Amino acid sequence: MSCAKLLENLTRGAYDEKLRTLYALDGREESLEKAKKRAVQTVEKYRELYGEAEKPALFSGPGRTEIGGNHTDHQQGHVLCGSVDLDMLSCAAPNGTETIRICSEGYPPFEVDLGRLEPVSGEEGTSVALTRGVAAGIAALGHAVGGFDAYVTSNVLSGSGLSSSAAYEVLMGNIMSHFFCSGALDPITIAKIGQVAENKFFGKPCGLMDQMGSSVGGAVAIDFEHPTDPKVRAIPYRFAQSGHALCIIDTASSHDDLTDEYAAIPREMGKVAAQFGREHLRQVGEADFRAAIPELRKTCGDRAVLRALHFYSDDRLAQEEAGALEEGNFEQFLTLIAASGNSSVLRLQNIWPAGATVSQAVALSLAAAQDLLEGEGAVRVHGGGFAGTIQAFVPNGRLERFKSGMEAILGPGRCHVLHIRPIGGCVVAE
Repeated sequence: MSCAKLLENLTRGAYDEKLRTLYALDGREESLEKAKKRAVQTVEKYRELYGEAEKPALFSGPGRTEIGGNHTDHQQGHVLCGSVDLDMLSCAAPNGTETIRICSEGYPPFEVDLGRLEPVSGEEGTSVALTRGVAAGIAALGHAVGGFDAYVTSNVLSGSGLSSSAAYEVLMGNIMSHFFCSGALDPITIAKIGQVAENKFFGKPCGLMDQMGSSVGGAVAIDFEHPTDPKVRAIPYRFAQSGHALCIIDTASSHDDLTDEYAAIPREMGKVAAQFGREHLRQVGEADFRAAIPELRKTCGDRAVLRALHFYSDDRLAQEEAGALEEGNFEQFLTLIAASGNSSVLRLQNIWPAGATVSQAVALSLAAAQDLLEGEGAVRVHGGGFAGTIQAFVPNGRLERFKSGMEAILGPGRCHVLHIRPIGGCVVAE
């Protein structure tokens, strides 16, 4: 099928059902038309860059949101995450060479020579590194990866904690699986390949939650007791039926110079675990930990003890949140989300950097959100904390007031209404 045929099929509505499932979760026809227009423009831009193609297809790699389990994954705990209706969308087609050529909207085009599938010095932190890493991971499974051309556009919010890097890895994994593996790579395998690409090629020591949330789709419960082979469970809950909107609020605070703040959390939790001869808190019984708190205060300090307390609390809450959704008990889910948010504030203490007295945008945003919700819904810090975003589940009847109230404090365009989409990384149209 040519680009012309793909465009014809998109225009006449042949892919409306798939587009509606991915991008029109609010049920509005305007959302479907917006998604269709974006898909058409993506194919048109591909053809403008690379010319006609014999077998073009559209692919999606969604952003992900952390729903439960704040800083629990690095201690081999439980998390609850989900894919959202913001994504990286690409039109791609094989080019019959040994070179991957990619042009992403707003960025210079680049090429990846498939004759070199090992980390390259100087590529760290780039899309080139991620592309090479994903190709290397698929090749290591015995597949003959070939060259392709791709145009990529993204509406995954920068600095939102929605993990644009994982969305890109999942996008690349789906493109290569479709063209060179006959679609044989399952979402969990693609997620694992993406993590290795990010760790070894991109140079970021991330866990697996981001890639799993993006790749698997819907709400996903993950148990990281065995980090290289986590237990993954899809939660069959339709958030559209909850009567609540998911809001990600950009606090307009800076991530600059927060590396030490982020690193201190696993370091301090690990210090507590080491007192028991263990590497991670998951390996230490909670009863044993609590019995040792008086001594741990002396050897590790109060903040480390509080952060360990948070791990046990939020690890349990993440499991209970998944259970509440499976039972269809959204009110209980909201109660658990609120408790998770309180634990992050009081125990984990990732609401503002140590010593910050002037800029406390995350804390201010949480307080404002709680005031606007007036005891309904739930709000919590989102992602790593200290800066960035917060997350709120807002009753539909309060949504406009909530959004306008938050943006009156933080500025226009800071409150983003998202949806948990039921499908993760995928082929959109072929």
